[in-house]
Amino acid sequence: MGPLTGLRVVELASIGPGPLCAMLLADLGAEVIRVDRTEPSGLGVPIDVKFEVSGRNRRSVALDIKQPAGRDAVLRLVDRADVLIEGFRPGVAERLGLGPADCQARNPGLVFGRMTGFGQTGPLAQAAGHDLNYIALTGALHAIGGKDKPIPPLNLVGDYGGGALYLAFGLLAAIFERSRSGQGQVVDAAMVDGASSLMSIFFGMAASGAWNTQARAANLLDGGAPFYDTYATADGQWVSIGSLEPKFFAELVQRIGLDPSYVKRQYDRRCWPELRADITRLIATKTRDEWGALLEGTDVCFAPVLRIDEVAKHPHAVARGGYIEVAGVTQPAPAPRFSRSQPAQPSPAVRPGTHTDAVLTEAGFSADEIAALHAGGVARGA
Repeated sequence: MGPLTGLRVVELASIGPGPLCAMLLADLGAEVIRVDRTEPSGLGVPIDVKFEVSGRNRRSVALDIKQPAGRDAVLRLVDRADVLIEGFRPGVAERLGLGPADCQARNPGLVFGRMTGFGQTGPLAQAAGHDLNYIALTGALHAIGGKDKPIPPLNLVGDYGGGALYLAFGLLAAIFERSRSGQGQVVDAAMVDGASSLMSIFFGMAASGAWNTQARAANLLDGGAPFYDTYATADGQWVSIGSLEPKFFAELVQRIGLDPSYVKRQYDRRCWPELRADITRLIATKTRDEWGALLEGTDVCFAPVLRIDEVAKHPHAVARGGYIEVAGVTQPAPAPRFSRSQPAQPSPAVRPGTHTDAVLTEAGFSADEIAALHAGGVARGA
C-alpha cells in the first residue's frame, strides 16, 4: 500500500497541473474521486481515455455542479474528504457554492487546494493564460532557448514543476499542519509562484554576477558553456555532455581526444568558441550508440538524448522499472520510491461517470436519490 493510503481527495475536473497533482497523490495510494462534467467539457486535448496517463488511478462521478442538486452532491462528497482540488479562475468556486467557506463550514478539517496560473489575488488574477505566459513573468522563459529567441520548454516549468508539484507539496504540508491544529486551510498554488521558486538559484547567481541576465546561451547551465550542451552525432542523433567540474571535464578531454591544453583553460571563455568547434567536430565522427558505448557510465557526465518512444528501453530504466504498461500504454512508473510503502500498480483512466452510482452510494445517497439525480440530468453514468 502506498504511503498516502487513507487520504481522501475530491478533484474537480480541470486541465494540466490539477490532474497531474491528483495523479501524484493517487499514485501514492490516496483515494481520488474526480468530479467530471455531465456533458463533454472540451478540457484539454481530446484523446481516447486509455491514453490519458495523468487521469490514472481515479474513480469518476459525473455531476452538473451548476445545478443546486449537483453542488449539494459534491458537498456530501466533501463531508468525508481530506482534500479538495479545484482549478477554476478565482471566484468561480464561490459562485458555484463550492468555495472554501462553503466546504469548510461542513468539514473544518478540509484542505482546499486552489490551482491557478496567476494566483487568487493581484491585477492578473482574472486573466486567461497558459504555462508559457506564467513562466514569462518569472525570468525562466527569457533564460531558456538559443541566442535568437526564448524557446517554450514544453509545459514542464509552469504547469507541472511550478504548478502540480507545488500544489501537491502545499497540500501535504497543510495536512501535516492539520495533525497539530485540527484545522484545514486554503492552499493558494499559483504557477507564477512555483516557477519563481524554481528559479531561486538563478536569482542568487544573478545577484552575485555569476549569471548573465541579458543573454541566453551565455552561461554555464543554459548552453553557453561548450562542456554543458548537446551535440549532433554521425547518425543525426544527439548526445548530452555535462562535464562541469574540472575532474569531469578532464575525463571528457581524455576520452574523446581533445587537446589536453583545454583542461587548464576550461573556464577561460576566450577559448569557448574553439572548444565548442572541436567538440562538435569530434562528436560528429561517431553514432549516438557508439558514443554511448564509450562514455555512458563514466565520469564524463554523459547521456544519449532519447526520444519519448525510446526511453523505456534504456537499460537503466529497465533495471529500475522506471516505466510500466497500463492497459497497453507505456508510461512513467509512480515516483518517488519508498522502502516500505510501495504503491500498487496504477489503474487506467476511466470515462467520466464510470463510478457515479457507486461513489454516491458510498456517500450515503439512497437508490431513490441517485435515480432522481439521473432523471434530473444532474448525474450521469459512463
